Amino acid sequence: MFTGRTIRAALDALVDFGRAAKVELVIFVDRGHRELPIRADYVGKNVPTSRSENIQVRTMKFDQCYEVALLSK
Repeated sequence: MFTGRTIRAALDALVDFGRAAKVELVIFVDRGHRELPIRADYVGKNVPTSRSENIQVRTMKFDQCYEVALLSK
């Protein structure tokens, strides 16, 4: 999660289906830099970054390895 804007858009889309009794947010990597008051219920890893850095997540299913890499732009 970065600014929280995409999560907010997803929550808005969920409301179109009706009112949920509960929504829990699970994220692989929390980068910080939140612009909205959104907090994940479950976080795989906290990786503080600058705004100019990106995170690359690789998984066994797609990349045959598990890796979280910090990349400069």
